[in-house]
Amino acid sequence: EAGLAAALEESARLQDEKRAAEERRAAEEQARGARPNAGEPSESAASPAPEEPPDDFICPITTEIMSDPVVAADGQSYERSAIERWLSTKSTSPLTSAELESKGLFPNHSLRRMIRLWQEQR
Repeated sequence: EAGLAAALEESARLQDEKRAAEERRAAEEQARGARPNAGEPSESAASPAPEEPPDDFICPITTEIMSDPVVAADGQSYERSAIERWLSTKSTSPLTSAELESKGLFPNHSLRRMIRLWQEQR
């Protein structure tokens, strides 16, 4: 029962972190949208903003751009520190809640290179 309580606390903490990260991203997006001259449509309003990262660069747990992406047994990439915290109290996928066959994590080198290249081009 103590293990369940700890897992519930960790889950709530991770949800709070995720919500805070989403709020930060929304505030940053709103701030970027407010920079063009008042009343004039911005260039990014007419076309997708090139500074928006591809969805695959975003960790589904933290909702932030990954710096150390790893692949879990569910085939999904996560930020290493976030999925390690998750797996310290759970053995399920953060996305599907399905039981993971393994808690093994493998570096996603190609995704890391793509993220770094995208960041350098900004």
